[in-house]
Amino acid sequence: MSDLKPALEAVLMVVDEPATEAHLARVLERTPGEVADALHELAEEYTSQGRGFELRRVAGGWRYYTRAAFAPAVEAFVLEGQQARLTRAALETLAVVAYRQPVSRSRVSAVRGVNCDGVMRTLLQRGLVEEAGAEPETGAILYRTTNYFLERMGLRGLDELPSSRPSSPRPRRSSRTHWKGPVVRSGCAGS
Repeated sequence: MSDLKPALEAVLMVVDEPATEAHLARVLERTPGEVADALHELAEEYTSQGRGFELRRVAGGWRYYTRAAFAPAVEAFVLEGQQARLTRAALETLAVVAYRQPVSRSRVSAVRGVNCDGVMRTLLQRGLVEEAGAEPETGAILYRTTNYFLERMGLRGLDELPSSRPSSPRPRRSSRTHWKGPVVRSGCAGS
């Protein structure tokens, strides 16, 4: 089991929804019992060590969460960047959501070719994207842009987005299509 715990930690760092013991066992080629025992041990270790995060069983699966005692620190960190500009990675992620909505985080990551969980959290926190239900086949959370996104972009509706086809002429730049909102100083893998 010595290599199982680090493998579970690595996988759980990138999940965007709780992972079931059965799924983790299948992916890591272990028995569900071995995985369940390791998850419980990890959760206990994190608690006994007083870590700033915890491993919780929720919604039939396991996921990392910030310990409630440290929520103010996380909130201060997230809110500190509210007046910063969005990075190129954040703008690209926002564009994928805008053009492919409703879309899951994993699909956004696949389109961009990098893990975009951190940027998605930032966009959610800033009110530029929101949850839009779940994908029927996988249960993955779907995201869409918000009215605040439209407002900040100066658009009346999504039909006013410039064409996403590469062969289309570039849209004329105007103050209406320039981003006027806050920008984040982070990459896609962590904000």
